Amino acid sequence: MAGPSLTALACSALLVLAGCQSQPPAPQGISSTFTGNTPTAQQAAMQPESGSGYTRKPGWATQTYAVAAANPLATAAGDQVLKSGGSAVDAAIAVQLVLTLVEPQSSGLGGGAFLMHFDGKTVEAYDGRETAPREADGRLFIGADGKPMPFQQAVVGGRSVGTPGLLKMLEQVHQAHGKLPWAALFAPAINLSERGFPVSQRLHTLIETDPSLRSDPVAARYFYGADGHALPVGTILRNPELTQTLRQIAAGGSKVFYQGEIAQAMVDKVRNHPTNPGRLSLADLSAYQPKKRTPLCADYSANSKPYLICGFPPPSSGMLAIGQILGILGNTDAALQPPQATAQGVVPSANWLHLYSEAARLAFADRAAYIGDPDFVQAPGGDWRSLLAPGYLLERSRLIGPQRMPAATAGQPAPLRVGYAPMPPQPEYGTSHISIIDKDGNAVAMTTTIEAAFGSRQMVKGFMLNNELTDFSFTPTDASGQPIANSVQPGKRPRSSMSPTLVFDRNSGQLLASVGSPGGAAIIHYTAKTLYGMLNWGLNAQHAIDLPNFGASETGLPVEAGRFPPATLATLRQRGHDVKEQEMTSGLQAIERTGTGYFGGADPRREGVVMGD
Repeated sequence: MAGPSLTALACSALLVLAGCQSQPPAPQGISSTFTGNTPTAQQAAMQPESGSGYTRKPGWATQTYAVAAANPLATAAGDQVLKSGGSAVDAAIAVQLVLTLVEPQSSGLGGGAFLMHFDGKTVEAYDGRETAPREADGRLFIGADGKPMPFQQAVVGGRSVGTPGLLKMLEQVHQAHGKLPWAALFAPAINLSERGFPVSQRLHTLIETDPSLRSDPVAARYFYGADGHALPVGTILRNPELTQTLRQIAAGGSKVFYQGEIAQAMVDKVRNHPTNPGRLSLADLSAYQPKKRTPLCADYSANSKPYLICGFPPPSSGMLAIGQILGILGNTDAALQPPQATAQGVVPSANWLHLYSEAARLAFADRAAYIGDPDFVQAPGGDWRSLLAPGYLLERSRLIGPQRMPAATAGQPAPLRVGYAPMPPQPEYGTSHISIIDKDGNAVAMTTTIEAAFGSRQMVKGFMLNNELTDFSFTPTDASGQPIANSVQPGKRPRSSMSPTLVFDRNSGQLLASVGSPGGAAIIHYTAKTLYGMLNWGLNAQHAIDLPNFGASETGLPVEAGRFPPATLATLRQRGHDVKEQEMTSGLQAIERTGTGYFGGADPRREGVVMGD
């Protein structure tokens, strides 16, 4: 008897949320006292999605639980699931399904995700990353002229579409940690897609400025008016095809998506593209399996406090790069370089930014040389933790001097059975992040993606298909024939920068924070910035997110335009850095434990909010 009554209770509550409100209620909480255009190819690695404004967020205090997501309607869905007795995993599923509808440029059913989970005792890592079709090979993105295809040409169409992994992974984690019935979690998204939701300023901006979305007739009919322009802000947008898709999956589970009518529609869309067909097959879809991986955790000390930072292992490069950056900085005098209070707000100093940039360049050199799908690529010395060994990070830190090093190259943390060539730089794109902590202390950090804004620009059954295969190296070897770790192979998962992160007190094991961001390769910098601000500088989650964005690359030091004093930028240039001011549109979400409950922050550069009780 408990099952049916619980189902009725959950569905009733969720229907109220999705069916009776076009906008969610204003988030409850306290305020803190913190006193464009489409990117060019050169900017793409640091600017995956166009900006759509900067709106100060107060930060939100809660007592028993908190949910942070990239859109208020999605956050509200997760909040209602938690109010109905659902777990953090239940809430994450409801949030993701609504994001498929209201944030179609960033994530959805046609993509994949990495999910970190903590149940009060054990940290787990669930891999729902897309895979290369069995017909794919290392020459997938080599053109008829024998050269790598132009990036945008490779993205748009069927060629870039990998086997979606999101739904099977969510079903797997729900079976392990869900409390509410699977079908109940679909109610908010089903009702919003059926009744409609108002087009936000951000969605309107991204639709209007996207150069390729109109090329798909289905997407063109859905996103644009008769005049060819994006639907105006406030337009009530309904998605009846997605409504039907969600109803089928709610009733039949993920197998409805991976087999039958929906699967056939995806395959037809990919393989029948008129100019750039892909290789996805029904066999790829039916054979897809999510993976439960061993989390990658690293000790970290800040202000004499011991922490354990846990993130996703390969095929994600996120935790390895963040762990290396923080570890290398710990061997410098970065701790003696506090942030500065300026007219632009609290900003890192020039000295600290120099150290960060050099540490990050070293980490990214290792990333380019070593990291790929662990089912295909051997870790140095057979253990990815070799890249985080204290002795190795000390050795790497000694390469940092007062001036920018001419070139950052990969180190050798341990002997390799196979030598890999560095992967050439190429753009990486979109994504969304969800952080949740429920009333029982269970936590989720999930970063979810279809890769570029609007993925492959192919819409089917109400959702966008990913372009995840362009996260692979376009060339399988270097000029001398040495293999690249992140080359395309059948069934392989492309390297990722997604960095869903959980932070613990090293001594007590108590969960302290859930953090993550979208942003392509810059996810690593955005997440590292926020962690450093919270752990080293004592900033709360919102203030750490608010810090100006920055990155590091071999071609320059990108910094968020208008956020740094001229003197800081001048000092960096004197040290040899080619400073490049540009938009850097992160989408950070973070929840931290406080003495009275939780405090959550959401990125002022996007639409996200935090809700809780």
